[in-house]
Amino acid sequence: MKLTIALISLIALVFGFFYLFTGYKSAFEADQQCHYEMRLKSVELEDLGCDHDLETNQWLLYRKGINEQPSEVIKRYRY
Repeated sequence: MKLTIALISLIALVFGFFYLFTGYKSAFEADQQCHYEMRLKSVELEDLGCDHDLETNQWLLYRKGINEQPSEVIKRYRY
């Protein structure tokens, strides 16, 4: 039982560190990466845009909706 709790705690700790250290260090870096990839992907996809989501601290690369449909998030840049 103690071994199981220790193992679950270790796994949670590893995932926590992975989550903290894999994002961008600032909103500026995330913004630059979003706009860079928007320019690259604009060749194959049209109507792309980048937007800043203040609630979740991330930039979103999205494809604008067509015919009143909602937009589709292509990629998220967490900081």
